[in-house]
Amino acid sequence: MSGTPAAEDGSDNFTSSDDPFALFEAWLQDATASEINDPNGMALATVDGSGLPNVRMVLLKGLDEAEHPARGFVFYTNLESAKGLELTGSGRAALLFHWKSLRRQVRVRGLVSPVSPEEADAYFATRPRLSQIGAWASDQSRAVESRLAFEKRIALYTAKYALGTVPRPPHWSGFRLTPVEIELWHDRPFRLHDRIVFRRANLSESWTKERLYP
Repeated sequence: MSGTPAAEDGSDNFTSSDDPFALFEAWLQDATASEINDPNGMALATVDGSGLPNVRMVLLKGLDEAEHPARGFVFYTNLESAKGLELTGSGRAALLFHWKSLRRQVRVRGLVSPVSPEEADAYFATRPRLSQIGAWASDQSRAVESRLAFEKRIALYTAKYALGTVPRPPHWSGFRLTPVEIELWHDRPFRLHDRIVFRRANLSESWTKERLYP
C-alpha cells in the first residue's frame, strides 16, 4: 500500500503509547468518523479440523472495559455455522481491521471463549426484529435448496413470533477473542510503514512492545 503520510503535527504518534487497547479504541473512534460503511467490520480468520483456514467479514459488537478480567473483542454468530464450529473446535482465531480512509490496519491474534448467556441475551435484544427472526430461520453455512425455501422459513418464524419478544435461539450466541498479540500498522510513503506490535505469552502477563520492519 502507498498513500498519504501520517499527520506531521504528531497527532498520530501512536508509537509512543504502551496500551494497545487505548490505541485501538482511539483508532476505532477515528474510523467511525471517516469510514462510510461498517467501521466496526473485521476479517475473522479460523481453521477447520484439518488446519485449512477460513476467513470472512463480521462485525465487532463489543470491546470490554478496562476492569473486565480478560479484555477482548466480542462478536456474535450462529454456533452451528462453519465459523461457530471452528471457533469452538480450536479456541483460537485472528482478526484484521482495515480502515482504508485512514490508511491504517490492526491485526489481532488470541484465544476465543464464549460470552455468557446473559451477554448474548442482552445483545440479541438490541437487534432489529427481522434480524432476530433471521437468526431462527437461517441454518447458517448449510445448504438450502432455493431462496424461496429460505423465505418460507422466514415467514414461518415471523408468524410464530408475531406477538411479543423474539427469544434468542439456543444455537445463537457470541465469542470473545482475548488477544495475546495486537499489531498496529500505519501507511507511510514509499511503503516505509510504521508497525508496532504488542505481545504477551499469556493473559496474566503485561504487554511487551516492539517496532517491526515494514
